[in-house]
Amino acid sequence: MDLADLAAALALGFAAGTLSGLVGVGGGVLFVPALVLFLGKSQLDAEATSLLAVVVVAAVGAWRQRAYGNVRLREGLAIGVLSPIGVAVGTVVANAVPERALELAFAAVQLYFAYQLARRAIAGGDAQAGSPTQTR
Repeated sequence: MDLADLAAALALGFAAGTLSGLVGVGGGVLFVPALVLFLGKSQLDAEATSLLAVVVVAAVGAWRQRAYGNVRLREGLAIGVLSPIGVAVGTVVANAVPERALELAFAAVQLYFAYQLARRAIAGGDAQAGSPTQTR
């Protein structure tokens, strides 16, 4: 990694961390496309690199949000308990399918979530998760 790539990776990390803390997006939502588009990594390399980077982002984000009383431990553990098994299965599949399939699958997931979130925001949603007026 040359100096320009290192600077780009550091800027990417800062930007993704800021956005993760601000709007709660997982680092992978930002890391993967940025690694592919700005650092020229393959989809598989970007996904694998993101898995490592997101550990730090998630740990710091959860620690800071817990200080504000925003972390729901039970829900977080319920979501996370089978994640290691899912990641193990997913990495086997990711290494077995063509790169193009990974790119299209990643884009489809991004588009689906973007559509659902935009639809909810436009409709006004129910109580917006994380809003200051939401009762806990």
